[in-house]
Amino acid sequence: MNPKRTRPCLFVLDTNVLMHDPTSLFRFMEHDIYLPMVVLEELDAGKKGMSEVARNVRQVSRFLDDLLAHADIGSIDAGLPLTSPLLSEDTRKVCSGRLFLQTRNQASSLPGGLAGGRADNEILGITLGLRETWPERDVILVSKDINLRIKAMALGIPAEDYHNDQALDDVNLLYSGLERLPPDFWDHHSRELESWKEEGRSYYHIRGPLTRDWLPNQCIALDEPAPFEAAVRRIEADGSAVVEVLTNYQHSKHTVWGINARNREQSFALNLLMDPDIDFVTLLGQAGTGKTLLTLAAGLAQTLESNLYSEIIMTRVTIPVGEDIGFLPGTEEEKMTPWMGALMDNLEVLSKIESGGSWERAATNDLLRSRIKIRSLNFMRGRTFQNKFVIIDEAQNLTPKQMKTLITRAGPGTKMVCLGNIAQIDTPYLTETSSGLTYVVDRFKGWPHGGHVTLMRGERSRLADFASDTL
Repeated sequence: MNPKRTRPCLFVLDTNVLMHDPTSLFRFMEHDIYLPMVVLEELDAGKKGMSEVARNVRQVSRFLDDLLAHADIGSIDAGLPLTSPLLSEDTRKVCSGRLFLQTRNQASSLPGGLAGGRADNEILGITLGLRETWPERDVILVSKDINLRIKAMALGIPAEDYHNDQALDDVNLLYSGLERLPPDFWDHHSRELESWKEEGRSYYHIRGPLTRDWLPNQCIALDEPAPFEAAVRRIEADGSAVVEVLTNYQHSKHTVWGINARNREQSFALNLLMDPDIDFVTLLGQAGTGKTLLTLAAGLAQTLESNLYSEIIMTRVTIPVGEDIGFLPGTEEEKMTPWMGALMDNLEVLSKIESGGSWERAATNDLLRSRIKIRSLNFMRGRTFQNKFVIIDEAQNLTPKQMKTLITRAGPGTKMVCLGNIAQIDTPYLTETSSGLTYVVDRFKGWPHGGHVTLMRGERSRLADFASDTL
């Protein structure tokens, strides 16, 4: 919504807006909503099935049924109050508009031979008719379909994308999990500095102007005059911060399942992954930054060495880059195996034995795969994972609702790690600002048991680095 609007508007909703967000009916504050009959027909056609879209359509139908149940049938033409006991009290307070359903033919003239589907053209015609019926009102078409918005603008109809599903206005504002300190940091923050050791870990109590903006588990780094890498553990009431000096996993004596971090961000990521007090970790980064390798190494170390978790569970969204290869035979795990190439590639690296024969390698591979389970997202509802290390790969393709469904599967002793690159989104109608991964990074920042790091440097190969930068 545009906060600068000076008068209530009438928004005509396209079907894909409701399919994308069932609560969009109640996201327009004081403005009114108009639903063409063709939209209701498309909703009815899309209600069958077990897909996320079908579930959303059924939820829209329940909302509409509830609105009609609490309204006088004779007042439909005057609009239905957008209030429902199914909504939270906060939502009911800000939603003061009305819902108008198409009850008569809305005649209008469209250019002859207008290209496109019948439903899209009918929605355009209805919007034009509404503008003629209510010339004193701003009538605006809202659609997730870019082509429909282009056609609308060509016909002189104001059209907008649906923005209320966005976690951020600009993806550049997304929390990175890391703050680089200025060189003069200690000049302004060394007053009343306290330091101590606890269970072999070094802690500092820092006071100063920058500490008020820090968040729990945020990584801080200083290059000069002396390197300093730490994580914020808590913010006190007076704005001061208690920070813990982190383990430098770039050093050869600190390895995780035989691997070292190759840069500072990877070291920060390993600190979060290896911390048993952090239940939820998100790692963002382009291809080749080491997200999957670091996470698998940490998972294997805590599953097979320290026995902190009973097994590793890995899942991802099955969206093909090219043409779909069709039906896959076998069990759930066998069907998911073709989608887990990243897992197999990284397991090959982690299972290498410098000295040993083929029998030892085969035994190691069997051991690792016996503790790693591959699961499909389609069967997650109703499950509870206890003492598991759960990895959600390609999480940028999940919607906020799907992300909530997965994270709420976590039981006692479970750690969840979400990996993804928000620049590579394949799910229709999802963008960098509305992705479920962006949503959880923004919502979990500052939670004492969650952590996030954005990996910046690719470590795959010089060829991959050059391709990422230039192609």
